[in-house]
Amino acid sequence: MKQTLPILFGLMATAVVAADVSGYAYWSSASLKGYAAKLAPKMNAGKSAAEPLADWGNHLAMVSYREADGEAEVHEKVVDIFVAQAGAATVVVGGKTVEPRNTGAGEIRGKTIQGGVRQKMAPGDVVHIPQNTPHQVLVEKGKSFTYFVIKVNQ
Repeated sequence: MKQTLPILFGLMATAVVAADVSGYAYWSSASLKGYAAKLAPKMNAGKSAAEPLADWGNHLAMVSYREADGEAEVHEKVVDIFVAQAGAATVVVGGKTVEPRNTGAGEIRGKTIQGGVRQKMAPGDVVHIPQNTPHQVLVEKGKSFTYFVIKVNQ
């Protein structure tokens, strides 16, 4: 018994230290699903809203909500990872951006995408979109889509 107490206290101390790891973040699935109700009233004219969750310099996390199609996007130096949380959407990846325009350093937006691959997304699905790849989120009229986004700077 005397030998197990130091081991027990050592394990408890390790657990306390592990809970205070720099850069560590946790979002429960329940809290992420709750963003649909939180972001719906904050939608812009394009019927979308987003909230940043964390920024670690070379990558960030955010939640996006939309009730309409997004614009076509190309991030010249950013990888996107989408994790569907609620609702459904179709993500178009690849192809050619129609009517492209620069919206910032390394950022291009366009009306839509010609060609490309269409992937339906439902809660729990994940897509990885490489840098410099056209992509667009399409939402069926009258529906909504909430997704967790990780953006990684290359």
